Amino acid sequence: MDALAETLDTEEAATALVAEPDGRWAVELTFSHAPDADAVRDLVAQVAGAGLAHAVTFSTIRERDWVKASLAGLQPVTAGRFVIHGRHDRDRIGPNRMAIEVEAALAFGTGHHATTRGCLIALDALVKQSKRPRSTLDIGTGTGVLAIAAAKVLRTPVLASDIDFTAVKTARENARLNAAAALIDVVQGAGLTAPRIRARAPYDLVLANILLAPLKQLAASMARVVRPGARVVLSGLLTRQANAAIAAYRAHGLALERRIELDGWTTLVLVRPAWRGLSAR
Repeated sequence: MDALAETLDTEEAATALVAEPDGRWAVELTFSHAPDADAVRDLVAQVAGAGLAHAVTFSTIRERDWVKASLAGLQPVTAGRFVIHGRHDRDRIGPNRMAIEVEAALAFGTGHHATTRGCLIALDALVKQSKRPRSTLDIGTGTGVLAIAAAKVLRTPVLASDIDFTAVKTARENARLNAAAALIDVVQGAGLTAPRIRARAPYDLVLANILLAPLKQLAASMARVVRPGARVVLSGLLTRQANAAIAAYRAHGLALERRIELDGWTTLVLVRPAWRGLSAR
């Protein structure tokens, strides 16, 4: 769902993840005007495969309370120590979990997609290492879920960015909602172009849950903004796309450390090896 939400024009379309009675999940795309059916199927094929694209159906619906409907279908999701939930489940979260509250009505990612869960699992594992990241960058932050998670668990500054102004506003609101605003700075910009991103480099940790094409385009510049020993967590990748991403980053000195596969999607943890000093002879 996150991949579709990031691709569609937010002024013309909205995405929602809805729990079906049989336990399955359905992705709903709602358009303000009748969409081009072939174009929609092509988009679904790109992010989810041709099989699901053929299963797409179209119908005209009556006006409804979308906020109420989306909240009703949003259940808490656990990834490592993190639990992503809506306001309606605030009192159901256990005391030993790190809760992140995100409202489904704000779109751009609710934490339910496998790519977001993969990033959170990767973050949870990195936190357990002896040397924790001191500076974090979250590219394509969306609702700010990953930035909030990093800020809450690391208690260090996080710089988050997104190309979409609505996403930037949403991430800031969610940071305040989760009492993490003091640690999170959200800026608008494509990729690594925001001046503040360059000014705060180098980073110990970069999170980028976007799509394969922009991830490949960012490989060279990403390598330049991370310090030796830094981790780069990439997601938004179908499993069949993972090797292409690995190759793009390997060409710029980043090595694969871990691969997390969930529901046909892959999250990659890459490391920039520490420089090796030359020994005197």
